[in-house]
Amino acid sequence: MADEKDIAGEEQAPGGKKKLIIIIAAVVVLLLVGGGAAFFLLGGEEEGEETAATEEAGEAPAAEEGPALYHKLDPPFIVNLPSGGHAGMLQVAIEIRTHHQSVVDTLTTNDPMIRHNLLNLLEEQQADVLLTPEGVTALQEAVQTNLGEQLKELNEPGEIKGVYFTRFVMQ
Repeated sequence: MADEKDIAGEEQAPGGKKKLIIIIAAVVVLLLVGGGAAFFLLGGEEEGEETAATEEAGEAPAAEEGPALYHKLDPPFIVNLPSGGHAGMLQVAIEIRTHHQSVVDTLTTNDPMIRHNLLNLLEEQQADVLLTPEGVTALQEAVQTNLGEQLKELNEPGEIKGVYFTRFVMQ
């Protein structure tokens, strides 16, 4: 019996080693394939290739995005709304969301011009339109468009990601 166990043990050992080698080789191949797939899916183009591609397309390279930054346009805006069905006054506090510190710096540096243009925009609004949620949303979009145009005029590469009314009072 001892001889049978030794013989069986000797026969299983080489077969066990072969299986172990096959398993290890399969794991290595899977890791290489997975790593290659991850590189192509997550890596994309290299930084130099991406810059060359955007330069060939005639586009300016986009500024890198960081965490969300909020900039409060202080003090709040107070405007008289045009006379009509619901003439009155609008008080609105505006905060801007961006991912670029340069946008915050540009808004701060050019605050008088920014506020002037926004006051003109706000004074053009109709009170009866602003009484609806759609009117408020349209005003937010108009403010974002207005600010985006001003940033382009100032050659600011960053962009505004959102406009928020933190106070909106009509009388």
